[in-house]
Amino acid sequence: MSYASPLLSLPGAVAADAPDAGVAAHYGDLFREQRALDQGRGLVDLSHREVVAVTGADRLSWLHLLLTQHVEQLPAGQATEALILSAKGHIEHALYLVDDGTTTWMHTEPGSRAALIGYLESMTFFYRVEVADRTDAYAVVFLPAGSITEVPGDWVVRETPHGRDVFVPRGELAAFADRAGPAAGVLAYEALRVAGHRPRLGRETDHRTIPHELGWIGGAVHLAKGCYRGQETVARVHNLGRPPRRLVFLHLDGSEVKIPEHGAPVRLASEGAEGRQLGFVTTSARHHELGPIALALVKRNVPADAPLLAGDTPAAQETIVEP
Repeated sequence: MSYASPLLSLPGAVAADAPDAGVAAHYGDLFREQRALDQGRGLVDLSHREVVAVTGADRLSWLHLLLTQHVEQLPAGQATEALILSAKGHIEHALYLVDDGTTTWMHTEPGSRAALIGYLESMTFFYRVEVADRTDAYAVVFLPAGSITEVPGDWVVRETPHGRDVFVPRGELAAFADRAGPAAGVLAYEALRVAGHRPRLGRETDHRTIPHELGWIGGAVHLAKGCYRGQETVARVHNLGRPPRRLVFLHLDGSEVKIPEHGAPVRLASEGAEGRQLGFVTTSARHHELGPIALALVKRNVPADAPLLAGDTPAAQETIVEP
């Protein structure tokens, strides 16, 4: 049965499409919602995201062996990001974690929990850990940086420079949203994510993406640790310095009515619409200050100053990952 957030009943709510189906795309005014978030007001309903918890005395040392991030001595309350890679170093899962002293909480993309839990449970062996799906019990809500909304002291909060991810008991989601409002939709959240050059699994990734291509080295991948699946690829590419593709930020031509969709081809503007495809648009958005913008994954050797075509839309690029 498909998920539908109770906040879709709020005035003006328009349901989002996949991968964010189940929550609101917006509540009637995209730019007003973005400005509110930029000013530290409101909240974003991310209750369609999935929640997994790991308990047990060995949870951090065990996760340290599986994840790309150094979590063996993760302090309680400190947020971090981590990836799970394939044996060839391709990104399979992106996890947003915090440990509360007894449990490691993580939220991840809609539809990914079964595969994630299946992998984690297959790796428990003799370790004192227990993996649990807590999606039915907890909903994720985002409060922007600067928000003064008070959160009950016994709730789990993941605090980052961009804001707080709050693990809200599902039965209290509507009441908490009423206190923390005004609500902003995921289109506003995504626009700020794109403007902040922050990659997202399933949007900026495909089946062969490696962390170096997206600038996830450092933020989600700790280079001073090994012992995780795919680590050989991470070390080799880091030492050679030649990831095959790179993430770029695009300023799109504002005269176009439409913005390019996910997967739209990226070409050199000098070669026109019939030129060779050099990459693809990953996420595009309308930003309240920057206008239409996008992220794209392009081949490493695309000149960093070359004007591009994103679908049919002229675009100027800004470097995120160095060529």
